[in-house]
Amino acid sequence: MSKRNTQQRRHTILSEVNSLGEVSVDDLAKQFETSEVTIRKDLAALEKSGLLLRRYGGAVSLPKEIVESSTANVSHQKELIASAAAKLIKDHYRVIIDSGRTTSTMVNHLADKKGLVVMTNAISVAAKLNELENEPTLLMTGGTWDSASESFQGQVAEQVLRSYDFDQLFIGADGIDIDRGTTTFNELIGLSKTMAEVAREVIVMVESEKIGRRIPNLELPWQMVHTLITDDGLPNEIKQALETKGITVICARNK
Repeated sequence: MSKRNTQQRRHTILSEVNSLGEVSVDDLAKQFETSEVTIRKDLAALEKSGLLLRRYGGAVSLPKEIVESSTANVSHQKELIASAAAKLIKDHYRVIIDSGRTTSTMVNHLADKKGLVVMTNAISVAAKLNELENEPTLLMTGGTWDSASESFQGQVAEQVLRSYDFDQLFIGADGIDIDRGTTTFNELIGLSKTMAEVAREVIVMVESEKIGRRIPNLELPWQMVHTLITDDGLPNEIKQALETKGITVICARNK
Protein backbone atom coordinates (compact mmCIF):
# COMPACT_ATOMS: atom_id res chain seq x y z
CA MET A 1 0.00 0.00 0.00
CA SER A 2 1.28 3.45 -0.89
CA LYS A 3 2.31 6.03 1.66
CA ARG A 4 -0.61 8.21 0.53
CA ASN A 5 -3.12 5.44 1.23
CA THR A 6 -1.52 4.85 4.61
CA GLN A 7 -1.91 8.53 5.50
CA GLN A 8 -5.51 8.54 4.30
CA ARG A 9 -6.33 5.45 6.36
CA ARG A 10 -4.76 6.93 9.48
CA HIS A 11 -6.63 10.19 8.95
CA THR A 12 -9.91 8.24 8.72
CA ILE A 13 -9.05 6.19 11.81
CA LEU A 14 -8.36 9.35 13.80
CA SER A 15 -11.64 10.90 12.65
CA GLU A 16 -13.55 7.80 13.78
CA VAL A 17 -11.79 7.70 17.13
CA ASN A 18 -12.65 11.34 17.78
CA SER A 19 -16.23 10.80 16.61
CA LEU A 20 -16.96 7.50 18.37
CA GLY A 21 -14.60 7.83 21.32
CA GLU A 22 -13.34 4.26 20.88
CA VAL A 23 -12.47 1.88 18.04
CA SER A 24 -11.35 -1.74 17.88
CA VAL A 25 -8.53 -3.29 15.88
CA ASP A 26 -10.86 -6.03 14.61
CA ASP A 27 -13.48 -3.60 13.29
CA LEU A 28 -10.88 -1.37 11.65
CA ALA A 29 -9.17 -4.32 9.95
CA LYS A 30 -12.51 -5.40 8.45
CA GLN A 31 -13.43 -1.85 7.45
CA PHE A 32 -10.17 -1.22 5.59
CA GLU A 33 -9.78 -4.82 4.41
CA THR A 34 -6.29 -5.04 5.82
CA SER A 35 -4.50 -7.03 8.53
CA GLU A 36 -4.72 -6.42 12.25
CA VAL A 37 -0.92 -5.98 12.25
CA THR A 38 -1.26 -3.03 9.88
CA ILE A 39 -3.97 -1.45 12.03
CA ARG A 40 -1.87 -1.85 15.17
CA LYS A 41 1.00 -0.06 13.38
CA ASP A 42 -1.42 2.73 12.47
CA LEU A 43 -2.59 3.10 16.06
CA ALA A 44 1.00 3.04 17.34
CA ALA A 45 1.99 5.81 14.91
CA LEU A 46 -1.04 7.92 15.87
CA GLU A 47 -0.34 7.45 19.57
CA LYS A 48 3.31 8.39 19.06
CA SER A 49 2.11 11.61 17.45
CA GLY A 50 -0.02 12.31 20.52
CA LEU A 51 -3.34 11.96 18.67
CA LEU A 52 -4.99 9.06 20.54
CA LEU A 53 -4.41 6.49 23.27
CA ARG A 54 -4.06 2.78 22.59
CA ARG A 55 -6.01 0.33 24.71
CA TYR A 56 -6.15 -3.46 24.64
CA GLY A 57 -7.77 -4.44 21.35
CA GLY A 58 -8.11 -0.90 20.04
CA ALA A 59 -7.78 2.77 20.87
CA VAL A 60 -9.67 5.63 22.54
CA SER A 61 -9.75 9.37 21.95
CA LEU A 62 -7.72 11.75 24.07
CA PRO A 63 -9.50 13.32 27.06
CA LYS A 64 -11.01 16.67 26.09
CA GLU A 65 -8.86 18.64 28.50
CA ILE A 66 -5.70 17.16 26.99
CA VAL A 67 -6.81 17.98 23.46
CA GLU A 68 -7.48 21.58 24.44
CA SER A 69 -4.23 22.22 26.26
CA SER A 70 -1.57 19.78 25.11
CA THR A 71 -0.69 21.15 21.67
CA ALA A 72 0.58 24.53 22.80
CA ASN A 73 2.13 23.11 25.97
CA VAL A 74 3.96 20.26 24.26
CA SER A 75 5.18 22.57 21.52
CA HIS A 76 6.57 24.94 24.14
CA GLN A 77 8.24 22.06 25.99
CA LYS A 78 9.83 20.80 22.79
CA GLU A 79 11.23 24.25 22.03
CA LEU A 80 12.75 24.54 25.51
CA ILE A 81 14.29 21.06 25.28
CA ALA A 82 15.55 21.69 21.75
CA SER A 83 17.15 24.99 22.72
CA ALA A 84 18.92 23.39 25.70
CA ALA A 85 20.15 20.52 23.53
CA ALA A 86 21.53 22.83 20.84
CA LYS A 87 23.64 24.63 23.43
CA LEU A 88 25.59 21.40 23.95
CA ILE A 89 26.78 21.37 20.33
CA LYS A 90 30.07 23.11 19.61
CA ASP A 91 31.34 24.41 16.29
CA HIS A 92 32.75 21.71 13.99
CA TYR A 93 31.07 18.89 15.93
CA ARG A 94 29.96 15.71 14.17
CA VAL A 95 26.46 14.82 15.39
CA ILE A 96 23.64 12.38 14.72
CA ILE A 97 20.05 13.63 14.89
CA ASP A 98 17.56 10.77 15.09
CA SER A 99 14.03 11.00 13.71
CA GLY A 100 11.33 12.51 15.91
CA ARG A 101 9.45 15.73 16.52
CA THR A 102 11.56 16.87 19.46
CA THR A 103 14.89 16.14 17.80
CA SER A 104 13.68 17.78 14.60
CA THR A 105 12.79 20.93 16.53
CA MET A 106 16.43 21.28 17.54
CA VAL A 107 17.48 21.97 13.93
CA ASN A 108 15.93 25.44 14.20
CA HIS A 109 18.51 26.27 16.89
CA LEU A 110 21.60 25.30 14.88
CA ALA A 111 21.78 28.29 12.54
CA ASP A 112 24.73 29.87 14.39
CA LYS A 113 26.89 26.73 14.51
CA LYS A 114 29.95 26.59 12.27
CA GLY A 115 31.34 23.60 10.41
CA LEU A 116 28.81 21.05 11.60
CA VAL A 117 28.63 17.55 10.14
CA VAL A 118 25.19 16.05 10.72
CA MET A 119 23.98 12.51 10.05
CA THR A 120 20.26 11.73 10.15
CA ASN A 121 17.91 8.90 9.21
CA ALA A 122 14.91 11.21 8.73
CA ILE A 123 14.01 13.04 5.52
CA SER A 124 12.19 15.73 7.52
CA VAL A 125 15.33 16.48 9.55
CA ALA A 126 17.46 16.49 6.40
CA ALA A 127 15.11 18.98 4.72
CA LYS A 128 15.30 21.38 7.66
CA LEU A 129 19.09 21.10 7.81
CA ASN A 130 19.31 21.84 4.10
CA GLU A 131 17.49 25.15 4.67
CA LEU A 132 20.05 26.48 7.17
CA GLU A 133 22.20 29.32 5.88
CA ASN A 134 25.27 28.02 7.70
CA GLU A 135 25.09 24.94 5.42
CA PRO A 136 26.12 22.05 7.68
CA THR A 137 27.53 19.00 5.91
CA LEU A 138 24.57 16.65 5.61
CA LEU A 139 24.88 12.85 5.71
CA MET A 140 22.01 10.38 5.46
CA THR A 141 21.95 6.77 6.57
CA GLY A 142 19.87 5.40 3.72
CA GLY A 143 18.39 1.98 4.37
CA THR A 144 14.85 0.61 4.48
CA TRP A 145 12.06 3.16 4.89
CA ASP A 146 9.86 2.56 7.96
CA SER A 147 6.52 4.38 7.64
CA ALA A 148 5.68 4.01 11.35
CA SER A 149 8.72 6.00 12.50
CA GLU A 150 9.02 7.94 9.21
CA SER A 151 12.72 7.15 9.07
CA PHE A 152 15.27 4.85 7.47
CA GLN A 153 16.11 1.69 9.42
CA GLY A 154 17.80 -1.65 8.87
CA GLN A 155 21.22 -3.17 8.21
CA VAL A 156 22.23 -0.80 5.42
CA ALA A 157 21.66 2.20 7.69
CA GLU A 158 23.62 0.50 10.48
CA GLN A 159 26.56 -0.23 8.15
CA VAL A 160 26.69 3.39 7.00
CA LEU A 161 26.76 4.62 10.60
CA ARG A 162 29.63 2.28 11.49
CA SER A 163 31.72 3.93 8.78
CA TYR A 164 31.90 7.13 10.86
CA ASP A 165 32.45 8.31 14.40
CA PHE A 166 30.47 11.13 16.02
CA ASP A 167 30.75 13.49 18.95
CA GLN A 168 27.08 13.37 19.92
CA LEU A 169 23.82 11.56 19.29
CA PHE A 170 20.52 13.34 19.90
CA ILE A 171 17.64 10.91 20.20
CA GLY A 172 14.08 10.97 21.52
CA ALA A 173 11.99 8.31 23.26
CA ASP A 174 8.37 7.23 23.56
CA GLY A 175 8.90 6.58 27.24
CA ILE A 176 11.47 6.46 30.02
CA ASP A 177 11.69 3.45 32.32
CA ILE A 178 13.41 4.73 35.48
CA ASP A 179 15.00 1.35 36.13
CA ARG A 180 15.88 0.18 32.59
CA GLY A 181 16.37 3.08 30.18
CA THR A 182 14.59 4.57 27.16
CA THR A 183 11.64 2.71 25.67
CA THR A 184 9.75 2.79 22.39
CA PHE A 185 6.64 1.48 20.62
CA ASN A 186 8.78 0.74 17.57
CA GLU A 187 10.28 -2.73 17.51
CA LEU A 188 13.06 -1.62 15.13
CA ILE A 189 15.61 -0.68 17.78
CA GLY A 190 18.80 -1.93 16.13
CA LEU A 191 19.62 1.40 14.51
CA SER A 192 19.21 3.31 17.77
CA LYS A 193 21.77 1.07 19.45
CA THR A 194 24.17 1.47 16.53
CA MET A 195 23.79 5.25 16.70
CA ALA A 196 24.65 5.14 20.40
CA GLU A 197 27.65 2.89 19.81
CA VAL A 198 29.28 5.25 17.28
CA ALA A 199 28.75 8.44 19.33
CA ARG A 200 30.94 9.59 22.21
CA GLU A 201 27.99 11.20 24.00
CA VAL A 202 24.35 10.04 23.88
CA ILE A 203 21.79 12.74 24.66
CA VAL A 204 18.13 11.80 25.13
CA MET A 205 15.52 14.53 24.53
CA VAL A 206 12.12 13.82 26.09
CA GLU A 207 9.21 15.65 27.71
CA SER A 208 8.77 15.03 31.44
CA GLU A 209 5.29 13.56 30.90
CA LYS A 210 6.90 10.56 29.16
CA ILE A 211 9.20 9.77 32.09
CA GLY A 212 7.83 6.79 33.96
CA ARG A 213 5.64 5.70 31.02
CA ARG A 214 5.73 1.89 30.75
CA ILE A 215 6.40 0.63 27.22
CA PRO A 216 7.64 -2.94 26.60
CA ASN A 217 10.43 -2.31 24.06
CA LEU A 218 13.70 -1.26 25.70
CA GLU A 219 15.61 0.96 23.27
CA LEU A 220 18.74 2.19 25.08
CA PRO A 221 19.76 0.90 28.51
CA TRP A 222 21.10 3.53 30.91
CA GLN A 223 24.63 2.25 30.38
CA MET A 224 24.50 3.73 26.87
CA VAL A 225 23.07 7.14 27.89
CA HIS A 226 25.09 10.10 29.15
CA THR A 227 22.63 13.01 29.29
CA LEU A 228 18.86 13.41 29.49
CA ILE A 229 17.25 16.75 28.63
CA THR A 230 13.66 17.33 29.70
CA ASP A 231 11.41 20.18 30.87
CA ASP A 232 10.93 21.56 34.36
CA GLY A 233 7.93 19.32 35.00
CA LEU A 234 10.26 16.55 36.16
CA PRO A 235 9.77 15.76 39.88
CA ASN A 236 12.96 16.24 41.89
CA GLU A 237 12.90 12.68 43.30
CA ILE A 238 12.90 11.22 39.78
CA LYS A 239 15.70 13.56 38.76
CA GLN A 240 17.75 12.33 41.69
CA ALA A 241 16.96 8.69 40.86
CA LEU A 242 18.28 9.18 37.33
CA GLU A 243 21.37 10.99 38.54
CA THR A 244 22.24 8.06 40.81
CA LYS A 245 22.55 5.99 37.63
CA GLY A 246 25.24 8.36 36.38
CA ILE A 247 22.94 10.30 34.03
CA THR A 248 23.39 14.05 33.69
CA VAL A 249 19.86 15.50 33.85
CA ILE A 250 19.11 18.92 32.37
CA CYS A 251 15.70 20.45 33.07
CA ALA A 252 15.07 23.19 30.49
CA ARG A 253 13.29 26.22 31.95
CA ASN A 254 11.97 29.53 30.73
CA LYS A 255 14.51 32.29 31.07
